[in-house]
Parts: sequence; C-alpha cells; structure tokens
Amino acid sequence: MKDKIAIIAHDGKKPEMIGFLKDHMNYLTNVEIIATGTTGKYALESGLTVKRKLSGPLGGDAQIAGMVAEKKIKAVIFFRDPLGKHPHEPDVQTLMRVCDVSNTPLATNPSTAHFLLMGIYGEK
Repeated sequence: MKDKIAIIAHDGKKPEMIGFLKDHMNYLTNVEIIATGTTGKYALESGLTVKRKLSGPLGGDAQIAGMVAEKKIKAVIFFRDPLGKHPHEPDVQTLMRVCDVSNTPLATNPSTAHFLLMGIYGEK
C-alpha cells in the first residue's frame, strides 16, 4: 500500500507548491498525493496525479484533518500564506492541531517540506 501525503496551498502559494512537487518527484514515485480541491486542480493541470478533496474553504482542510486523525495520512505539506486572511482559518488551525496531536509530520514551507521528504524517504 502506498503512503499518502496531503498537499494544501493557499492561493498565492499554489504555483510554489506545483514547482516544489515537480522538483521532488523522485521522492513521490510511490506516494499517493491527496490534495484539497483547488490545489489538486492545479496539480492535475500540471500533469501530476492526485486525489482531490473539497476546496479548503468548502471543507477540504477538515476532510484532510479527519484523514490525519484516522492515521490515513503519513505527512502533510501545507504551503500557507501567513500574511493573508483566510475565511477558513479555523479549519486550518484544526488541521495543524490534529497533526500535532497525532504526531503527523507537517511542513509549511518548501525548506521544511524538503527535509520532511528526505526524513521519510531518504536523501535522493
């Protein structure tokens, strides 16, 4: 069974997420990528294979939080926009809290995401 890694990116960070994924495909060859709706749409349009959940503001962050709580997600990569206002911020906080409670690795920027993948899958 493939590991599942969740990806989420706020609107201003979606291109950065897609670039990160393309640059790190060597880590993701045997990984099933789960994405919130719009992030997943960008990933699909760039040729990546992902399974999409709802858009973040429509409950996608909460869906992924549920998967984390059920231990169905190995790690979460969430490129957040710390300077923007987000109407679904309570769901974002819930996701981050669930990652902390369940001891699930969470990366919120490309540098930590890189080290997260290296830590799980080894240096490639």
